[in-house]
Amino acid sequence: QVQLVESGGGWVQAGGSLRLSCAASGRTFSASRMGWFRQAPGKEREFVAAISWTGGSTYYLDSVKGRFTISRDNAKNMVYLQMNTLKPEDTAVYYCAADPKRMGITAEAAKVNEYAYWGQGTQVTVSS
Repeated sequence: QVQLVESGGGWVQAGGSLRLSCAASGRTFSASRMGWFRQAPGKEREFVAAISWTGGSTYYLDSVKGRFTISRDNAKNMVYLQMNTLKPEDTAVYYCAADPKRMGITAEAAKVNEYAYWGQGTQVTVSS
């Protein structure tokens, strides 16, 4: 079992930055692939970024490459999403997710149904 709690969301003007945090509990966290997803009103949940169990491999949605950075600290059971140069289209509820069945990064890391555990989400609003 892995329990996830996100924090760090809020309101920011376009061009600003936010850092999301995900606190994880459970013995399998350090061996789990982790991901960030987002869901805007009326849209399906969308992959944003994923990170391997060591943190050595990452994978991003094309539209956030160069602006967002995913990282993890296994000693603290934390995953982060640093978001810079935010745009209004980044507005969404952001979710942290854990996939304890996989440790590395593959194309499947972008699929919602690959992740067994989800946090409750944190709202990010970017105004123009």
